[in-house]
Amino acid sequence: MSNGIEMIVKSAKSVREAHDYTGTAPVSASNKRKKPYSLRTKILLSDWAAGAAIPAAVIALWQLGGSAGWISPEFLPTPWSILSAFAGLAASGELLHHLGVSIGRAGLGYVIGGILGLLLGILTGLFRKAEYLLDPSVQVLRLVPHLAIAPLIILWFGFGEVSKVAIILSGAFFPLYINTFMGIRGVDNKLFEVARVLGFGPLQKLRRLILPAALPGILLGLRLSMAVAWIGLVVAELIGSSSGVGFLINEAKQNSNTEVIFVGIIIFAIVGKLIDSLFRVIERKLLHWRDSYQG
Repeated sequence: MSNGIEMIVKSAKSVREAHDYTGTAPVSASNKRKKPYSLRTKILLSDWAAGAAIPAAVIALWQLGGSAGWISPEFLPTPWSILSAFAGLAASGELLHHLGVSIGRAGLGYVIGGILGLLLGILTGLFRKAEYLLDPSVQVLRLVPHLAIAPLIILWFGFGEVSKVAIILSGAFFPLYINTFMGIRGVDNKLFEVARVLGFGPLQKLRRLILPAALPGILLGLRLSMAVAWIGLVVAELIGSSSGVGFLINEAKQNSNTEVIFVGIIIFAIVGKLIDSLFRVIERKLLHWRDSYQG
């Protein structure tokens, strides 16, 4: 899709020159001189070290305070005891089982909710009549919190997998819908004039102009949808479940096992961060043609 938008931008430049417009063309990202691989590796490692500095200091102080008896182990167990609980769950295979169940639920709800959000966002973004008809109802539903709608979904579908997937997809739907809609509505109108000059049909316009131009918003929506789907998974599993990381946390709460609760929280945080980082890598690959401020 990025090839399509690059062609549109190049065509726009040629059309402007044909009509004697003036201006300086932006420097393409592909023309920028890349840093040597070794230098990029050093920079990356330096960034990781800087990012890990605060967590490492907090963990060290935490362990020191727990070992010295300044912090109650029932209130805040030491990192070492949490690590021991993690190792025990991993060795028994219990942790891997619950994590696999949770990822499967989150993935299914995310895919269904994401597809629905993407399609409806494209529909309301392209057609103003569809926006007038559908968007007000979607916006009202968007403002209903997970915790408010979860009991109703469980009443409808019971405590089985359907209710959990429904809670997750209800959260994944809205961020992708909104960002797709806003991405399409944010496409520069001058590009449509270029597409008209080039004789693009409706499908060509959608595939080679609208979707590539709206891609930054769509990718942001994918990341936000994944984050909300992960939160919905926690809600679904804490309300009622017999498996999953949320169930593991709930069971540990009933048994007053604080270490296992922390293990579950850390698992949610680490897996969520890994998934978000994966989306960031995909985002950089698909949007390599943009010149963005790096800071």
